[in-house]
Amino acid sequence: MNSDILKGKWNQLKGNVKQQWGDLTDNDVARIEGNYDEFVGVLQERYGYTKERAEQEVGDYLNKHQV
Repeated sequence: MNSDILKGKWNQLKGNVKQQWGDLTDNDVARIEGNYDEFVGVLQERYGYTKERAEQEVGDYLNKHQV
């Protein structure tokens, strides 16, 4: 996964991210701003995921959206 590609596509993805993870707030999405590590951390905070689970969730999501 290329972090530059994630940052570049973030505006396209962020609406879908909120659909996928409905507990994320607008502030959470703004905080992520295309940063992989921040994305993982926010999922850990909001959903109580382990780091491994959050990384798997993000990885699956990014693969699904070809990022």
